Amino acid sequence: MTAQSFPVSEIVASRRPHRKDAARNYDALLTAAREAFTEHGAEASLEDVARRAGVGIGTLYRNFPTRRHLFESVYADEVNALCRVAEEVADLEPWEALTTWLDRFADYMVTKRAVREALNDESEIFTACRESMYAAGGPLFERAQRVGAARTDMDFVDLLRMVAGITATAFDDDAQRDRVLSVALDGVRTSR
Repeated sequence: MTAQSFPVSEIVASRRPHRKDAARNYDALLTAAREAFTEHGAEASLEDVARRAGVGIGTLYRNFPTRRHLFESVYADEVNALCRVAEEVADLEPWEALTTWLDRFADYMVTKRAVREALNDESEIFTACRESMYAAGGPLFERAQRVGAARTDMDFVDLLRMVAGITATAFDDDAQRDRVLSVALDGVRTSR
């Protein structure tokens, strides 16, 4: 499966400008928005996003006419990155591939929580992102199950809910979150 076969990849590609300078500004705005939303939640200032990206507010609005458009673009970009990670790790040993992808999924959950309240579960973007995420990560889990590395009495949705629940908890730092996630994944792993 190539990145272009994921529905979210098509959305991301269609929104990204083609001119190099415009694409550079677009990417800088997405990075700045991701940081701002992670730090301040959905109410982060758009002026702060533009400042962090090193562009004017007019450039932000040219790329993202509404706050919702910015939320959707950040969210889609994060899911697209998750899809790329699934492709990058596909040749690793099944358990390592799965846990590497789940580590990135845990990082993605931080951004998702920040923009989640602004997105509608039934929106085209949300649906494409969910389908893409399942299409990217699901095969990694199924492969780990087939080789006997992961429990077979659960499905991919169970696994994502477990990881999402862990990442929703407040931790002292990322190292603590990673330790707790590792303990939980030990409960999913069948072979050591």
